[in-house]
Amino acid sequence: MRLLLAPMEGLLDYYLREIITSVGGIDFCVSEFIRVNNTLLPSRRFYRTVPELRNGCMTTSGVPVRVQILGSDPICMAENAAKVASLGAVGIDINFGCPAPTVNRNRGGAALLKEPQLMYEIVRAVRAAVPKSISVTAKMRLGYETPDTAVLCAEALSGGGAEEIVVHARTKVDGYKPPAYWEWIAKIKQSVRIPVIANGEIWSHEDALRCQEISGCIDLMLGRGMISNPALALMIRGERNHSLSWHEVIRLLEKFYALMKENRTINNPEGRMKQWLNYLRREYIEADQNFNLLKKLTDDQEIMKQLLNSSTVPDLITK
Repeated sequence: MRLLLAPMEGLLDYYLREIITSVGGIDFCVSEFIRVNNTLLPSRRFYRTVPELRNGCMTTSGVPVRVQILGSDPICMAENAAKVASLGAVGIDINFGCPAPTVNRNRGGAALLKEPQLMYEIVRAVRAAVPKSISVTAKMRLGYETPDTAVLCAEALSGGGAEEIVVHARTKVDGYKPPAYWEWIAKIKQSVRIPVIANGEIWSHEDALRCQEISGCIDLMLGRGMISNPALALMIRGERNHSLSWHEVIRLLEKFYALMKENRTINNPEGRMKQWLNYLRREYIEADQNFNLLKKLTDDQEIMKQLLNSSTVPDLITK
């Protein structure tokens, strides 16, 4: 079983990848997408989104990071894939799943699920442009409005040379609303000969087991579940039987804050801490209790001070 950390635009960036992978249980990550339009991007664009490129394309915990790119022009995508490969990427992932309206209006992400032939051409061009030692993978949803072409899209990716596919078990129109339709992943898995990784609505060890049973996939990609419960991967592996304590979570938040302040590339560390805390509310009563107070604060140091104070009281029972 491999457990992957999902790309989450605007949330799961370099800083949070560093913190989450330090907990353990993750085999590799996929970066948030780098948008490719009609130009060859400068090296600094790739380094800014994936600073791990300067560290063998791994987090400091030694977890590899695949670089995700998004675009609709096969030639331009191939040129940029070759560029990031030259910078030391260990793998290149192609985004066919982003549901953001601004991305879709520009013929990117999930919008391409309406064009399986173009999906094939993009993957084929990227695969041809990078050394065979560098993996080329793809992430897709079940479709744009309906899952009727899910198998066709997966076959296009496989035929183009993708080495494996992550399938988010919802359509673009579904967004992130439950449920996830894992049974459709099973249909995809039966239609292609490459590994298929299941993604969507995996919040617990029990969810992981049900997803594996219904989808037929052993490998899983974890997104919001890992942000809400940083020990989720270890729990799925059977290496822990409970979440981190609130004290341990506070230590992670403290490291997260210090990393953002040290690198000085985040303009609103207070916003990032509130964003993560909002996800933690699903798992921790303490996060829920602190959130309403902290969301009114605008100074990052005051927010951190309040969080540290909250760790001096005994842990409450997690939800």
